[in-house]
Amino acid sequence: MQVSKEKKLEMLRSMLLSRRFEESLVELCKIQGKIPGMMILCTGQEAVGSGVCSALNPEDVIISNHRSHNHLLAKGADPKALMAEIYGKKTGCNKGKSGTLHLAVPEINAPCTSTVVGGGLPISVGVAFAQKYKNEKSVTVCLFGDGAADEGSFHEALNLASLWDLPVIFVCENNLYAGAQRYEEHTKVKNIADRAVGYAIAGEIVDGNDAVAVFEATRRARERAVSGQGPTLIECKTYRCRGHGEADPQHYQPKDEIAEWTEKCPIPRLRGELLSEGWITDKELQELEKEIEKMVADAVRFAEESPWPDLEEALEDVYVS
Repeated sequence: MQVSKEKKLEMLRSMLLSRRFEESLVELCKIQGKIPGMMILCTGQEAVGSGVCSALNPEDVIISNHRSHNHLLAKGADPKALMAEIYGKKTGCNKGKSGTLHLAVPEINAPCTSTVVGGGLPISVGVAFAQKYKNEKSVTVCLFGDGAADEGSFHEALNLASLWDLPVIFVCENNLYAGAQRYEEHTKVKNIADRAVGYAIAGEIVDGNDAVAVFEATRRARERAVSGQGPTLIECKTYRCRGHGEADPQHYQPKDEIAEWTEKCPIPRLRGELLSEGWITDKELQELEKEIEKMVADAVRFAEESPWPDLEEALEDVYVS
């Protein structure tokens, strides 16, 4: 099935928004005291979240990780509320309590992100179990990195999801590095998707810098899930062009490797495809980029002008069991 013009434009728009949003965070992080906490970005990986979320329905759920801005924006999160939360402001999507690493945007069916490596995998199984139990025609997508695929939670989650034929899609963003550790140093198997056979589920490897390929793989996985054929493990081969966090100087990543992958950036790839197909003009593209520039600038201004949470609110919306 051919991917429509509307879907390709949707993916390009969300990738451009994610990139500009995070470029602004890079600059803000250079100002001491401006942004609290660690800043973890997804520069170069935008095709994964944008491709995945474009293949989903509004009622579908995503469970994300510490590198979540692209996932949330692609699913439809408000840039203003997201930026305000990253600032720790009262108007943020979590009232300033989560910061950048533990974001939750329930209104777009993104109930949590987790900075615990592999922490989202068992949660996604629980959400998918609820969807199946209630006979819903929706799916859950869990996005995680290659490092999480070596956690026990990965294997437990895939085993249960397979056993119960749950409507869950496991999407591994294999960006070649788990923190500062290169893929070959922590995993001997060549492809993480090859592990799917051990759990009798579908497995697929895609070019993670090709948004259209990611979209198509997710669409196929969603069709399998809602028809009762169980989970899918999708491995997206991509690359992290910045350090693990903004304080990471990337000494362990060869400069020629970074340059090589920068040339494979997913944004100009899809932009060029749309231009060659005549589905967007240079003028329309410039207008889109201006629109996104303004959107992000407005988000930063909103965050800057928003109030800090009141001290009395510190224990509100906080739960213990």
